[in-house]
Amino acid sequence: MARFCVCLAPDSGHPDGRTGTADAHLARMGARAVVPGLALVPDEPGPAEGPFEAHGRRAVGEVTLYNRAELRAALAADGATAPPDCRDGELLLRCWARLGARGVALAEGMFALAVLDGGELVLIRDQVGARTLFYARAAGAWAAATSLRALRRWPALGTRVNLSAVRSFLTFAYLPGEETLLEGVHEVLPGRVLRLAADGTVTETVHWEPTERVSGSAEEPEEAVLTLRALLEDATARRLPEAEAVGVLLSGGVDSSLVTALTAKLHSHPVHTYSISFGDELPNELGYSGLVAAHCHTRHRVLTVSGAAVAARLADTAALLDSPVGDPLTVPNLLLAEAVAGDGLRTVLNGEGGDPVFGGPKNLPMLVREMHAGSPDAPWYEDRATAYLRSYRKCWTDLPELLTADALSALASAPAPQRFVEPYLTGPDRMTHLLNQLLHCNLRTKGAHHILTKVERLTASQGLEGRAPLFDRRVIDHAFAVPPPLKLRGTAEKWVLKEAVRDLLPATVVDRPKSGMRVPVQQWLTGPLRELAGDLLLGRAARQRGLFRPDTVRTWMRGEGTLLPRQGGKLWLLLTLELWLRAYDL
Repeated sequence: MARFCVCLAPDSGHPDGRTGTADAHLARMGARAVVPGLALVPDEPGPAEGPFEAHGRRAVGEVTLYNRAELRAALAADGATAPPDCRDGELLLRCWARLGARGVALAEGMFALAVLDGGELVLIRDQVGARTLFYARAAGAWAAATSLRALRRWPALGTRVNLSAVRSFLTFAYLPGEETLLEGVHEVLPGRVLRLAADGTVTETVHWEPTERVSGSAEEPEEAVLTLRALLEDATARRLPEAEAVGVLLSGGVDSSLVTALTAKLHSHPVHTYSISFGDELPNELGYSGLVAAHCHTRHRVLTVSGAAVAARLADTAALLDSPVGDPLTVPNLLLAEAVAGDGLRTVLNGEGGDPVFGGPKNLPMLVREMHAGSPDAPWYEDRATAYLRSYRKCWTDLPELLTADALSALASAPAPQRFVEPYLTGPDRMTHLLNQLLHCNLRTKGAHHILTKVERLTASQGLEGRAPLFDRRVIDHAFAVPPPLKLRGTAEKWVLKEAVRDLLPATVVDRPKSGMRVPVQQWLTGPLRELAGDLLLGRAARQRGLFRPDTVRTWMRGEGTLLPRQGGKLWLLLTLELWLRAYDL
């Protein structure tokens, strides 16, 4: 298992070591060159392979394709061929070399590909962001990697903490766009092809972006439901492994339940399901997950996760991520991945994607806001982008009291975090319907930069592939062709999705209101994590970094101040950020 790292650099070195050949730069990043300019990072878990060569181009990548036959047919129609046994990365390279962005857009799967194309470095990321890719420029050279830690080791870059990204993380609980916590390092956005030229110029091509296709002649409800059902079956079938057992992470909610039901219906090999419990004394969804497991005849396991286990594994889990994720389910997710791998499975499906694609309850505050926004001159008026940040209920409104005076001063001229959501909510190219605007925003921010990257990093750490049928590109295309009233039908959320699988699941599962996983964060922070949180957030390293005001942190840890009702979640953000910064020696 490995990640990949690539470099486009001048041919000659420099006495001070700041510039040099591509392979010299790669060696300083801890990567092992497989051909000049292309390398693997062997000490990090991931699915990187290469090199691939085709049509005078060389590449490395992390590529899993679900439609090889279609891609080979597209190449044949262009007069080209691909060896029947070529690896997925080589097939994608051939599609890029012969068909360009159109060939990439045809690909269904999870991929990050880096191509040395003449004097340019080409970076390609899949449509929804299932695989992640970073890049930076220093000392006249370009470097890109699926490992942020490799770029952190690049001496020429001289990385330091990106304060703007710290603010973004505290606002969203993840990093919602191209910025990273390493100053000078950027993330390739999903659905993009970047051309990095030797002279430092960057050219971006969009190979896929969700498009609103609702019109007066939109599908009737029955047609929309039947079409979606066919797409869901196909998306699930494409993600099933051949001739081996498969796992499904089953929370008991409708999204993971429908993926379980479809997997059981379509797969001819054993289906294992996995659920989490935080103890019998806490509210949980085990009754629903057990009901679905019995209904679908899966081999079901329930993992009980204690606060002590979370405290013991939190630092290691944070270190696995390329960007911090303020989600208290990260450690439980890792423990689930370990259980799946321990059962000898290699592929695990999940129900992620239902809310950002079809409209879950997190949209309701913004929909209510639209009803009562008033005119721009009203004293309570707030623009959509700002209201969206407030609806997250993270640390955005607390930043004046949380960040130190020096940090606030340094951020005074930085672009505001509203910029990440404005294109979808107020920009000139936004979708017409408000619900679709919110879904588009959620898909391109939380979907790509929180949900999918967390799933990929944690499952890959155990040698697994985590796959999400509800993030299928064609399912998403159909969702944005379905009229909004079929997604939010009265008070029924995700109506068209539920109707598409109603015959597969008990009615009590399909029609239940969404409750989500009740994670006992506050109990952890006042129990097994209390001492750790105090040592980290008020310790010497945190004070020297100078991001947070110690008096505010102390007030929050006492459960006082402006925290209620989400003091646990806000402290969790600070703790996970501090652990991540330490893991990256920042």
